[in-house]
Amino acid sequence: MSAKDRAKAKAEQAKGRLKETTGRATGDKRMETEGRVEKTKGHLHDAVENVRQTAKKKRHQ
Repeated sequence: MSAKDRAKAKAEQAKGRLKETTGRATGDKRMETEGRVEKTKGHLHDAVENVRQTAKKKRHQ
């Protein structure tokens, strides 16, 4: 499950990065902001997965 969650987080980061770049290139501040939010959500989900993996390793030691 964690590999699936990590892939979703990376996809969300990429989608956000694309939206942010497109918004910046076209001057669309709303799209740029939406992209930044999506990218941040992806980073947050990735961080949560890192915490889960660390907790799982600590529990099994």
